[in-house]
Amino acid sequence: MTQHWTPAKNATAPLSFNPLVSTFGDHSETGNGRQRLINREVGPMKKRKGIVLAGGAGSRLHPLTISVSKQLLPVYDKPMIYYPLSVLMLAGIGEIAIITTPRDREAFRDLLGNGTNLGLRLEYITQPAPEGLAQAYLLAEDFLDGAASAMVLGDNIFFGAGLGSLLARAESARSGACIFAHQVSDARTYGVVEIGPDGQVASLQEKPTRPKSDLAATGLYFLDHRASARARRLRPSARGELEITALLDTYLSEGTLSCQQLGRGFAWFDTGTPDNLIAAGDFIRTIETRQGTKIGCIEEIAYRRGLIGKAELRALAQRHGRTDYGTYLRALADEGGEMLRNSA
Repeated sequence: MTQHWTPAKNATAPLSFNPLVSTFGDHSETGNGRQRLINREVGPMKKRKGIVLAGGAGSRLHPLTISVSKQLLPVYDKPMIYYPLSVLMLAGIGEIAIITTPRDREAFRDLLGNGTNLGLRLEYITQPAPEGLAQAYLLAEDFLDGAASAMVLGDNIFFGAGLGSLLARAESARSGACIFAHQVSDARTYGVVEIGPDGQVASLQEKPTRPKSDLAATGLYFLDHRASARARRLRPSARGELEITALLDTYLSEGTLSCQQLGRGFAWFDTGTPDNLIAAGDFIRTIETRQGTKIGCIEEIAYRRGLIGKAELRALAQRHGRTDYGTYLRALADEGGEMLRNSA
């Protein structure tokens, strides 16, 4: 996949972040333009939980990833995993599972710990072998324990004014599934989302030779509490994987799949190739050096959202010593409560 960026007129406009709690119960489905009310008994209401899928072999980046996880590679001034993790934090999700390989599990734990220094709860789940994106919902089934989820792929980076509002809208959905799409110049190498005349998702295509639209599905998925049970019923595709498109099709068929479109001014990167990795780093360097703010700074997000205080932020800064990153965090702790201006 290639990177995509359309410039915004005001890329530094403050974002609005409203952490909302997902609930379950009665919900409406849209089918053939009609609203249908469905009652489901799902037990106690639970907060949505997050998943960062950071497994796989990273073969598109060999030899870089032969001995290290792709999601631990640097994207300008921070590890790649900071960026998808920051997306979940911006969505107001505080309980997150990181799915990774047996080889890399301890490296992620060394980097992030159990999350308490960020006001989070982090768990680590081992992926014995990569068997498709939908496999994540089987591996994380015990962790989710009947809760809705937001899953982000560990090599995806999102940036744009208003991202927080889109995440909050998806997080507040009572049921069904929500995906995020971005316009691309050549959709043949992506999962493609077709939007019908009524504004609803009409179809999904997996790397079609003749795409029905120029909207590519990104690696960000908000699914309700039924995701794991539905993933268990999937059969492997011709390439032997549990396809995320097949899982999303189960929501599409009942009319409960929605799509948030990332319009002009948003940037989306899949950093799974050497060229895209460099392009993403160049983009982030340009924004950060020109504006003096950070993209995907999980310590800043934790502080701005009130998950940690000044003392905890200074302790995190101390870990980074005299680096520019550490200096940024110390300056942040010394300033007032200025509104957060950076997106994920």
